[in-house]
Amino acid sequence: MTDRPMRLRRSQLSVPGVSEKMIAKACVSDADHVFLDLEDAVAPSAKEGARTTIVEALNGLDWGRKTRCVRVNDVTTSWCFEDIIEVVTGAGKNLDTIMLTKATRAADVQFVDLLLNQLEAKLKLQRRIGIEVLIEEAAGLQNVEAIASSSPRLECLIFGMGDYSASQQMNLRGWGGDGYPGDVFHYPRFRICMAARAAGLDPVDGPFANFRDDDGYRREARYAHMLGFAGKWAIHPAQIAPALEVFSPTAEAVTRARELAAAYDKALAEGLGSVNVNGTMVDAASIRIVMNTVKKAELIGM
Repeated sequence: MTDRPMRLRRSQLSVPGVSEKMIAKACVSDADHVFLDLEDAVAPSAKEGARTTIVEALNGLDWGRKTRCVRVNDVTTSWCFEDIIEVVTGAGKNLDTIMLTKATRAADVQFVDLLLNQLEAKLKLQRRIGIEVLIEEAAGLQNVEAIASSSPRLECLIFGMGDYSASQQMNLRGWGGDGYPGDVFHYPRFRICMAARAAGLDPVDGPFANFRDDDGYRREARYAHMLGFAGKWAIHPAQIAPALEVFSPTAEAVTRARELAAAYDKALAEGLGSVNVNGTMVDAASIRIVMNTVKKAELIGM
């Protein structure tokens, strides 16, 4: 999808849609992306009021360069369609993406796509609202490739390991100790990341529950980064800084990448297919890795 907006998603901060105080703090945080939650963080009796709070926050606060997102309830609930209609009608011009929870098939995403088509036409919105999708059910993982190619609005796939664990009836009591010998989330992470990248989407790793465990959060973020994820959720502001650090190239890496890219461009101009730069061979294959760093740095503004 060549017209997909390029957005930073190193840190996606979760904020309950019912809390004006938390939303205001999120607005001035360093997170790249803030999603205002209408799902798990909001009790059923408070969901209608939370929509109003979210609309007022999107319209009334200065979000700067942040991606502004609203997480809606899943399509099997009675809240989903009204979540989308009320938020988009009230604040569509100040909304970047809708985050759909618990998608299990392509049709779930296409329902949101069609509803957004109708709303944007009715409201004469000039900017297309994107869709982000949570893969957090076993059925969603089974259909992740079809989901990834389900809509031109789709921008991001997110691994929701909490609900996924429940859906697959996983026993995590021995995780990290003498239980399963390895990362129990490696397969779903890898598969979600591969499906996202193949479709030109951003893969994002989900929450780490203990926001006081900085070492644990950094470990999980590094695992995700090594697999190719673009960022990770922050369920507390304390998790923003480590996410930004892990998912950003160092200044030294950026300088080196630009040096290699310039040398390769010079070699191509001279009719050469590869070049040795201080002991590093750069060719058509390795330059793709180098350019990933250059493009990320440009998006960050490094």
